Amino acid sequence: MLFHSTRGKDSNKDFASILMQGLADDGGLFMPDSWPRVDLDEIKSKTSFIEIAKCIVPLFTSSSFSFDETISIVESTWHDFEHQDLIGIKEFDSVSILELFHGPTAAFKDFGLQLAAAFFNKVLESENKTAIVLGATSGDTGSAAIDACKSYDRIKSFIMLPNGNMSEVQRRQMSTIKASNVFALRINGTFDDCQDLVKLAFRKRDFLNTGQYLLAVNSINWTRIIGQICYYFYAYNQLHQKGDLNFSIPTGNFGNVFACYSAHKMGLPINQISVAVNNNDILHRFFSENDYSKQLVHETISPSMDISVASNFERLIYDLFLDRDSSQCAAMFDNFPANPIELDSKIWKKKDNLFSSSKVNDLDTRNMIQAIYQSNGYILDPHTAVAAVEAFKKSYQRNHYVVLSTAHPAKFPKVYQELNIEINSLPVSLSNLYEKDEHLYTFDADYNQIINFISLNN
Repeated sequence: MLFHSTRGKDSNKDFASILMQGLADDGGLFMPDSWPRVDLDEIKSKTSFIEIAKCIVPLFTSSSFSFDETISIVESTWHDFEHQDLIGIKEFDSVSILELFHGPTAAFKDFGLQLAAAFFNKVLESENKTAIVLGATSGDTGSAAIDACKSYDRIKSFIMLPNGNMSEVQRRQMSTIKASNVFALRINGTFDDCQDLVKLAFRKRDFLNTGQYLLAVNSINWTRIIGQICYYFYAYNQLHQKGDLNFSIPTGNFGNVFACYSAHKMGLPINQISVAVNNNDILHRFFSENDYSKQLVHETISPSMDISVASNFERLIYDLFLDRDSSQCAAMFDNFPANPIELDSKIWKKKDNLFSSSKVNDLDTRNMIQAIYQSNGYILDPHTAVAAVEAFKKSYQRNHYVVLSTAHPAKFPKVYQELNIEINSLPVSLSNLYEKDEHLYTFDADYNQIINFISLNN
């Protein structure tokens, strides 16, 4: 399996190359040359998430790692999960909640980032090199990246977080880590400002030591998508008796949705993918109005979804709507966001075969949390609640919906204080956060300030 860019000028890449490179040289995102097919009977026969992952991960890594090497990594990569099989499932009548928050940072991003970190370290050891992780986070990516990489001495992590709409729990998960190779950088700006700084750093790379890698840990890195593909097949393993499934997915950067789409392309039978967003609605505007245009970010009670541009969306445009036409994709995204994206109407309507979307405001999010708690005693986190609105609305049409629960509610305590809902049990990783000292480095959204700090600590 080789890989190429959505914009057409970076191709014939093996897995290790795209793992370590992250973003393509032409500014595009890496995609597999073809979609591997998965044997669904084999998936149904497996008895654990790890066994299912062994069926998925090697399909993408064979150009750089032997089958045995990949299996060894898969068997040892996911650690410190509090659920026996990593994922829990809560079933209601016609809706299942896929609990992806049982990892060490209580969010779904542990799946993709622990896998990426294990492969990063494997390459660094084989080449006797070091690396810098530079990332931006709107909430959960940063803590998962820090946790995944902190035990690897060859990797130093510099994670930028906005000095704004993020829960204190999310911030403390990054700022209380005591490790010499971890730095939490608080930026006076928005998540988009942080993301812009990361993109500029990846273009310039003027602060790296000779031979040093700069690693991408947000969901532009294909290895993260691989880790996420695995739990869609796990959902099928557990719930296939209910027929073809529908997935309702809370999303910001579109990585989780694109992993679901990838699983579908690999043979997973899916009726519909519901793309659920909060008031930051660029994706809903595209799916409902053919309008993909950048607007100002609105602060919400589901902060991990507070974005104005969905980083992974380019992959879907390239693969589904443009029939893998890299020249058209490059023409659109090279000029975005200055020029909004609007597809030819016939091409745009192809989304009706698989996708729907919904926009859920904070009031409806709170109401969904309250309704499920009162009727079932179950607590949804705010992001999960955004996706649950669509699922519970449509599930009564004799469709079984799987809602992705992307974070533990304890990460957002203020929401439940306002609703008079008591969270009785905390994940181990969150139980003593307020007793730890914070270590934060604060900067303006200024590239020179950031790289000077990194250079001093590299």
